[in-house]
Amino acid sequence: MIAVKGYEGHKVAVLGLGRSGRATAKALLAGGAEVIVWDDGAPAREAAEADGFLVQDLTRADAWDGVRLLVTSPGIAHLYPKPHPVIAAAWAAFVPVDNDIGLFFRSYADREWDDFDIRPRVVTVTGSNGKSTTSALLHHILEECGRPAQLAGNIGRGVLDLPPARDGEVVVLELSSYQTDLARALTPDIAVLTNMSPDHLDRHAGMGGYFAAKRRLFAEGGPDRAVIGVDENEGRYLANQLIEGPGDDRVIFTSSGQKLESAAWSVFARKGFLTEWRKGRQIASIDLRQVVGLPGAHNHQNACNAYAVARSLGLGPKAIEAALHSYPGLPHRSQRIGEKDGVIFVNDSKATNVDSAAKALQAFQNIRWICGGLEKEGGLGGLLPHVGSVKKAYVIGRDAPHFALQLTGVEAEICTTMGQAVAQAFADAEPGDIVLLAPAAASFDQYDSFERRGEDFIRYVQNITS
Repeated sequence: MIAVKGYEGHKVAVLGLGRSGRATAKALLAGGAEVIVWDDGAPAREAAEADGFLVQDLTRADAWDGVRLLVTSPGIAHLYPKPHPVIAAAWAAFVPVDNDIGLFFRSYADREWDDFDIRPRVVTVTGSNGKSTTSALLHHILEECGRPAQLAGNIGRGVLDLPPARDGEVVVLELSSYQTDLARALTPDIAVLTNMSPDHLDRHAGMGGYFAAKRRLFAEGGPDRAVIGVDENEGRYLANQLIEGPGDDRVIFTSSGQKLESAAWSVFARKGFLTEWRKGRQIASIDLRQVVGLPGAHNHQNACNAYAVARSLGLGPKAIEAALHSYPGLPHRSQRIGEKDGVIFVNDSKATNVDSAAKALQAFQNIRWICGGLEKEGGLGGLLPHVGSVKKAYVIGRDAPHFALQLTGVEAEICTTMGQAVAQAFADAEPGDIVLLAPAAASFDQYDSFERRGEDFIRYVQNITS
């Protein structure tokens, strides 16, 4: 683990005892801090107490005597829609609030690095969609090319649960807006913004607050190099804020669909081909159409972002291309599950919002679309321009009738349950059809996570294909 520096002999409180909270508490103890912990759930508190942690009720006014810092888990609201009572109490007691990401950046560097031949690097990946795939793909490329690498943050393990850095290692961190919004230290070597679309708007009081949380990674983090997806205005604005002039190649512009030949350094995908363009000339081109683990334009955008980082770390185009072809893909993200009688089943349960579902719909033809769940703010209007390949929708979830009514121009059948939707979609399907789970909604009306929803889809599909 990464022992937290700067709090030896000081009392530090930890709020939230999930994966990151427990790792944080252990890392603080390893750094010599006096740690007290709290969670709103009694089972989590009991488990922490059984593991030897000092549980102290942080809702009590006297709990803050001598506390130097509060570290909160990312899922706990600290400003919008309203501050958690413990965070509000920390403010009232003039106790700073941080999260594990901030502690990681304060603590990761070590004096042992002076003896390394190659200094370790930290790459952070944020954005609305594609964070996990970009992060995992980059990690895969690095390992395939022989570079020591770790994957952590919002994917893989908690950041403070990482082992100390090795000579030449690259740590790839997927960071959500919840993580970037509060961290008091953000100092990546390379930072990536994949794209921007409305999400988590209640947590950030609108799109402006959501973008501001992402922007902190670049504006306050001061990375040596930034990789910015410029297919939305937010990306174009951010890239423009970072460059010093037309010839500034510290920012790599990326796109899925646009030619970016005028930028000092760009990586873009059009019609299935990835192109690297630098200082007025083409450097490399890769045919992505045969890369099985990265189907569709949205995955080609992810490939551009991962490729751009790999190139900035000194890897060659041919080595990166070979690694792309061996990438297996991530579970629940355009994941091919199986085939039966010419019908292919694809699990994209991670498509939890309109934008990510739209990208999934654009990646395939002849779609039998399983959708529905806990609808997010803004409705489904943004999906309707992208349903041309949908032969029929099979709607699941608690609000399936309301969801189906919004699918104007699409034949829709209300199935409610995953089992019924998979069975009916396969019964209707013809050879060449794709049964695609791309919910365009959160899972929490029926499942405790998008992973559980995807696993349920896989179970029903395997009953058909086995």
